[in-house]
Amino acid sequence: MEELFFYIKLGLRHVLDPQALDHLLFLSALAIPYTPGAWKKVLLLATAFTITHCLSLAMSVYGWIEANATLIEFLIPLTILLTALGNIYRNLSGIDREGWWLQLAATAFFGLIHGLGFSNYFNMLMAEEDEKALPLLGFAGGIEISQLLIISAVLFLTFVLVRWVRIGKRLFIMSASSLIALLTLPMIAEAWPW
Repeated sequence: MEELFFYIKLGLRHVLDPQALDHLLFLSALAIPYTPGAWKKVLLLATAFTITHCLSLAMSVYGWIEANATLIEFLIPLTILLTALGNIYRNLSGIDREGWWLQLAATAFFGLIHGLGFSNYFNMLMAEEDEKALPLLGFAGGIEISQLLIISAVLFLTFVLVRWVRIGKRLFIMSASSLIALLTLPMIAEAWPW
């Protein structure tokens, strides 16, 4: 049981680490278009991300895939930028229902990329472990808990700014998504592999 808690804490720290700005930006970009009333959609997006994140991590841990770390470190901020730009596009075009399914598929795909980004570190931790399923399960639980905390905070902030401060929802989505896109550009430039 102690081992399980260790990996839950590792999953929590993986997302909540102040140095892990990529997770905060990505989860914020996911949640920004939604109000607290749409929490089920946001929860489904976060869960799809967690499942695919852990799936690619598991495939790496079991040696089924090996990723180019330089390329993955470039693709991670690119997924954040694409998510923010997707928010802007959907907001400008008025796409809602159909856009959500595309966002769900993109989020699941992006989870695969983000999972590969953590795989080298996780593989070093797992080098001495014979049993890999329990650590992966604990890590997935920690990721999901921390994602729910971040998404809840973003939904609450959205509620406060849109309902109480009276910032228009479209303006909020455009402004917040543009800010995320701008914050991501230096990360992309730093990770540029060519």
